[in-house]
Amino acid sequence: MPETPVFTAAAVAAPHHLAAQAGQTVLAQGGNAIEAMVAMAASIAVVYPHMNGIGGDGFWLVRERGGRVRGIEACGPAGRLATIQRYREKEFDAIPARGPDAMVTVAGAVGGWRLALELARALGGRLPLETLLADAIKQAREGVPVSPSEARYVPQELDTLHDAPNFSRTFLKEGKPYPAGAMRTLPQLAATLEQLAHAGLGDFYRGDIGREIAADLERLGAPVTRADLEAYAAAERVPLSIRRRDATLYNFPPPTQGLAALLILGIFDRLNVAEAETTDHYHGLIEATKRAFAIRDRVVTDFNHLRHDPAAFLTPERLAREAAQVDMRRAAQVPLPDPGHGDTVWMGAIDGDGLAVSYIQSVYWEYGSGTVLPSTGICWQNRGMSFSLDPKAVNPLEPGRRPFHTLIPALACFDDGRVMSYGSMGGDGQPQFQAQIFTRYADYGMSVADAVDAPRLLYGRTWGAPSLSVKVEDRFDPACIAALGRLGHELEELGGPYIDSLGHAGMLVRHPRNGRIEATHDPRSDGGAMGL
Repeated sequence: MPETPVFTAAAVAAPHHLAAQAGQTVLAQGGNAIEAMVAMAASIAVVYPHMNGIGGDGFWLVRERGGRVRGIEACGPAGRLATIQRYREKEFDAIPARGPDAMVTVAGAVGGWRLALELARALGGRLPLETLLADAIKQAREGVPVSPSEARYVPQELDTLHDAPNFSRTFLKEGKPYPAGAMRTLPQLAATLEQLAHAGLGDFYRGDIGREIAADLERLGAPVTRADLEAYAAAERVPLSIRRRDATLYNFPPPTQGLAALLILGIFDRLNVAEAETTDHYHGLIEATKRAFAIRDRVVTDFNHLRHDPAAFLTPERLAREAAQVDMRRAAQVPLPDPGHGDTVWMGAIDGDGLAVSYIQSVYWEYGSGTVLPSTGICWQNRGMSFSLDPKAVNPLEPGRRPFHTLIPALACFDDGRVMSYGSMGGDGQPQFQAQIFTRYADYGMSVADAVDAPRLLYGRTWGAPSLSVKVEDRFDPACIAALGRLGHELEELGGPYIDSLGHAGMLVRHPRNGRIEATHDPRSDGGAMGL
């Protein structure tokens, strides 16, 4: 059984050990959890570029010592030239995955760092930006070994990815991916981060870096303009929440799928499953997921265009009604649309004052659009793929509109004073993985490390295939798998004990009496937990 690392003052968790070290260094220098997270966010953009980058988006949940929970939305809207007509005239049936036409939206992550640091300073943070970005700059300039995760990943639409502007020059060596352990430098990205450290994060949108970004976007023919960059700012949002047993759970509002994450946990709670790792446990989670996704897919869109109040689906009455529709003796046949695919990073931090952060950062697909801006070394996201070219859709493409996001940081505050920061990468899997690790810890008493280590499943459409399946790791009890099959679930065994596509999850829990922090990150990733 894995042991849970325990820290007495502060802790961080990240999917790459160098990003965790960057956060630990900031904590050791007296930085708070938000400052540590900015350092980690910059570092992870360098050392884990297949999963995220500064050309992508981010979402924050921050719990202050006094109990207030804040959300920071740092997702960029579609550019002024991103119209349905533009893509129809180019004879696209959907927004492409790679190349300049996939660069539909403004990158919001750096704007989120900026707003988060304003909050950090209001809460006593004093470290200069140069200190927070120092590790990332050094890693990009001097190089770091390519991670095992990046080396073993086989990106989708590989040919179009490799053909995207400047991708091969940046991420390939002699036309082939770098092997694990090979040193790779990112000198242009290092220079960009150094400029931001000196000029301030606003330079990304309205300064020298912003001008270089805009010029490259225009030369490449992307639909995001300089005016779009100059107009962008991250925003504070009120999180969604539910009461569940002995805790209040928080997740992010639209345009993210945080509603689905809370629905799954709220519905499952009402199924009264007595034991963990049983057929009822997994069946209940799968069936709750089906009902949650059905609501999500008709509700979640840009919050300025919502047709329904998301909170109305989280009332005790509505959750009880949804749970009553779950048949514990049979799998429901609920068709789902194609799954949201995404490669992302989740990271957490809790400091000695009890300030807790849950953060997620992404470029959507692995390496996003694959397009690297030549002047700045920034690999731009392809999050705009989640827009529809049907003007009557729930999430139609419109200039200035925010796309649907799978990104969801999570927090939980227990009545006994414990505070939990948790989350995972994994597109449509994110709310499912959150539910699996949370229920194991909170409902069934598993340790932090065991809850994250235990085998996972993913309900959804197999990529490229028309049928639905429940994908499982090898470590499940065969009798449980057989029982799920008898209930009508189509099972797909993935052929390995720890599968990347089933999430890189993490969890930190701070105990109130002694300030002890239990923390772990996923053995499926290349990271871990570090602290003081």
